[in-house]
Amino acid sequence: MKGVRKADLPTKTCPVCERPFTWRKKWERVWDEVKYCSERCRGDARKRGEGPKDAMPRS
Repeated sequence: MKGVRKADLPTKTCPVCERPFTWRKKWERVWDEVKYCSERCRGDARKRGEGPKDAMPRS
């Protein structure tokens, strides 16, 4: 059998929705920097003031 089984992939817990999410190929190089499971959770974190300061939209 070729490849890696999904059960063997690393997981993290999203700090916003508190659900586990699994490693994705597109996160291969930045997995250590990934904090949120989705764009929606990242946006919700910014709305609540939990996100990084440099990610805030400039006026």
